[in-house]
Amino acid sequence: MPPPGVCMNIINARRKKDGYGTVVNPEKFLNQDFQQLKQYCLIRRVRFVDDMFPPDRNSIGEGLLSPTDMARVVWLRPGKLVPNPSFTVDGVSRFDFGQGLVGNCWFLASIGALTFQTYIFEQVVPLQQRYEEDYCGLFHFKFWRFGRWVDVVIDDKLPTIDGRLIFVHSTDPTEFWPALLEKAYAKVCGSYADMNAGTPAEAMVDFTGGVHVCVQLADPPHNLWELMCRAGQSKSLMGCGTPQGTSENTVLPNGLVQGHAYTVTGVKQVMSQGTPVNLVRVWNPWGQGEWKGDWSDKSPFWQTVSPEDREMCLSVADDGEFWMTQEDFCRFYSDLDICCLCPDFLDGTSSCHWKTSFYDGRWVAGTTAGGCMNNLESFWTNPQYRVTVEKLFGECSAKQGENSMLVSLMQKPDKRNRRLVQNLHIGFSIFKHETYKGKFPASFFSRNKAVAQTKSYMNAREVMEMMSLEPGEYLIVPSTFTPNETASFILTILSKAETHGKCFLYCYLGDLKTGGFSIDACRSMVALMDVSSYLEMKNNLKINQKGHDSEIISYLLSYVYCLGKKLSDEMLNLMALRYGSSGHMTLESFISLVLRFDCMNLHINIHLINNVECWLYLSMYT
Repeated sequence: MPPPGVCMNIINARRKKDGYGTVVNPEKFLNQDFQQLKQYCLIRRVRFVDDMFPPDRNSIGEGLLSPTDMARVVWLRPGKLVPNPSFTVDGVSRFDFGQGLVGNCWFLASIGALTFQTYIFEQVVPLQQRYEEDYCGLFHFKFWRFGRWVDVVIDDKLPTIDGRLIFVHSTDPTEFWPALLEKAYAKVCGSYADMNAGTPAEAMVDFTGGVHVCVQLADPPHNLWELMCRAGQSKSLMGCGTPQGTSENTVLPNGLVQGHAYTVTGVKQVMSQGTPVNLVRVWNPWGQGEWKGDWSDKSPFWQTVSPEDREMCLSVADDGEFWMTQEDFCRFYSDLDICCLCPDFLDGTSSCHWKTSFYDGRWVAGTTAGGCMNNLESFWTNPQYRVTVEKLFGECSAKQGENSMLVSLMQKPDKRNRRLVQNLHIGFSIFKHETYKGKFPASFFSRNKAVAQTKSYMNAREVMEMMSLEPGEYLIVPSTFTPNETASFILTILSKAETHGKCFLYCYLGDLKTGGFSIDACRSMVALMDVSSYLEMKNNLKINQKGHDSEIISYLLSYVYCLGKKLSDEMLNLMALRYGSSGHMTLESFISLVLRFDCMNLHINIHLINNVECWLYLSMYT
């Protein structure tokens, strides 16, 4: 029986081709239609209560509150907290809110970055929502979730203790967009408790559906400053994090918090006593608590710059935002995450426009889950993606080999509750090859070394690598570290040059010497075929009582070889699961599969294939 979700993946792929699941036409999360629910509530003059994320202890989740505090929680609508609630007050800003009891600084740091990009913010947070008109206690928000945009409906009942919000709270007590946005994301994650711990990159990708670039600050690129400046000038979100300490939320003597997520809110070069200094502005989502070192709010270094720069940059207030040098930034922070709609900023020129390709795939234990290259005998069974990188022309051709491709591998969860998701160790390898038809066998990987690969297999939601690839033919093989682990994934390929990708699957045909077919199998074959098809096959295969298996295989393998060009990756996965078992497919099952295709009236050219071996590779193109 196919694993759960295979058929749904096919349905979702068809919907996506029709524009369903895009940012302008998002899927309805948990099948809740915002417009229908709103009309229902307005006509009946009732306030919406969300039974899919009810105002109870289950929506808060386990481990956040003590039993005593949980018993004190009261879910209240904003109108019960303040006389005149508003969705927004005087626009939106990173200074609108502060963190509550849930450890979701990573999420709030991402919101801080989101407030700088009005266009992206309004995609996530529809600003037409009001408390002043057509109010019925119903709100909605949009997030990108693993390849598709979803519209998330919530009611506005918020958890409080003694009349105060226990999670994110606004600086202005009448403003509620931060608390409602947090509740919508908690619903997507499963509960508020499911938002505990994470990285800014996760939420930034869910806000944009864009490209994530991660920079390890212990070994930064030589052009880090230029990269950050270009990212700051483009529609990018930037977040960063400090290394984990011995205990959670430990505030160091320098004012920074260990294991904490921050937002990068600006970069600027100033002249200090005739010397240029590169400064990075960082914001703490707690809304307070700042860096105390050089160039902090009260640092004497600010007296060494021009009055204009001091007026523009310096704000002496405990609002969580501060400046520090790029050197201190790399010294005290571990990583920088940049998320953007398109990585054009990586080049520093508008002449190179990156192209994006997405592939939905799945590792299936016993079939397409071969593990890493430590397992050469099974590594080849992983999904394989052939990519052709074309030559660049014009001004962009001068940078053909410089960071020409970005590859991202993201695993999809099999559970709604975020805290229950067990990420596998994932990675990918890239090989260069000459023109080759079919799925690459084990012998190819024993003879060839990867030209690029992830530095290590990580149990993360996403791994990515930037690489320099010259024009040519390449093979990308995503895999789990351990063989026979089942999971779904999204492979994203971004390239300066035009790329053309194809996916390859396989099935191993079992015992070829079957000695004929069972009576039931013969009846099925006759029932599936019309007379003309039967006569054509009899002519080509010269079927007799003993059977000519090699000729049957030659004929039918060619049939599927051609037919596979017309089928989607999802359909090919479903075929392997329906007719195969633990990576094997019997001859009887294989022929039944082909005959079913024949009855679907998919007419193709038939070419005989010679030299059939015991191991046969079904070269199936999407």
